[in-house]
Amino acid sequence: MFKKGLVLVLALAMIMAMFTGCAKPAQAPVEEAPETPAEESKPELSFGMITDIGGLGDKSFNDSAWEGLQKAGKELGVEPVILQSTKQEDYEANIGNMAQSVDLSIAVGYLMEQAMKAGAEQYPDMKFGIIDTVVNAPNVMSVTFKEHEGSFLVGVIAGLTTKSNVVAFVGGMEGPLIEKFEVGFRAGVASVNPNAKVLVNYTGAFDNPDKGKEIAISQFKQKADVIYHASGACGIGVIQAADENDFWAIGVDQDQSSVSKNNKVLCSMIKRVDVGTYTIVKSYADNDFGGGKAIELGLKEEGVGYGDGGNNVPAEIRAVADKAKELVVNGTIIVPQTREELEAFKPVEIK
Repeated sequence: MFKKGLVLVLALAMIMAMFTGCAKPAQAPVEEAPETPAEESKPELSFGMITDIGGLGDKSFNDSAWEGLQKAGKELGVEPVILQSTKQEDYEANIGNMAQSVDLSIAVGYLMEQAMKAGAEQYPDMKFGIIDTVVNAPNVMSVTFKEHEGSFLVGVIAGLTTKSNVVAFVGGMEGPLIEKFEVGFRAGVASVNPNAKVLVNYTGAFDNPDKGKEIAISQFKQKADVIYHASGACGIGVIQAADENDFWAIGVDQDQSSVSKNNKVLCSMIKRVDVGTYTIVKSYADNDFGGGKAIELGLKEEGVGYGDGGNNVPAEIRAVADKAKELVVNGTIIVPQTREELEAFKPVEIK
């Protein structure tokens, strides 16, 4: 009996030992670390744009520049920042404020050259881009365009379109840049219609559509039936005048055919400002920022050209304009950039 009891006790002890061996060892309680607020995630790249006077809604220069930033932002998953300038006195403050907010600040417009120089010097560790002028600083990338080449093409179209043999140009603020538009246009007209007269007037602004309209109507009264503008938002007034009168307008920077209610935009000189701003952002994002470097985009680089969104340019005139482009790209035609060069310009037959 005693032996049977002993065997039973030993068997129970072995079973208990087995269960005890299979059980996980007890762990000492772990004190939980206090929760710390998660840091806000910051984008790896931030960039923004300072507009020239005229701002967004000019359906021209500033709008095109902003499209380039939006395209880059969509590709990079970054929301671009914008500061709008309503007067020249805003430039320096806007550039400084932008530099304190983002990694890359892009100023669009040659009028911001001095403000950009000051900003680049004040913030040497930040990156900058500028459109339409060159700033020689190690932290600034500059993009300019051969506006005279694109203007030459629309001058060819105007010279072949006019019935009155009077065409016109409306510029914004006088200076070397807008002179390139004027001179290229005049050279294009002269190349295909040497008997045509070209009227030239300036608004003295880029943000006054009423002034643009007033000048265009005055030119129309002098028999101009094709009027090309390079005047920012003033050009909206030029196109309004074309809608209300019997003449063609030629747009600028973007295809402005949609601005006209009555399909009175003959064509537009396309200046790919969007390509310029996009190029600056992408070069920085790709760690290939061209600080201290200036690039110039012309017909060869597809940086300028012409658009005919309204389908108003006949095929035979388009063919001549396309031939003119070919001659400019291959160097047969050197388009003048200044009035002095225009005086010496000898038109080449385009055929």
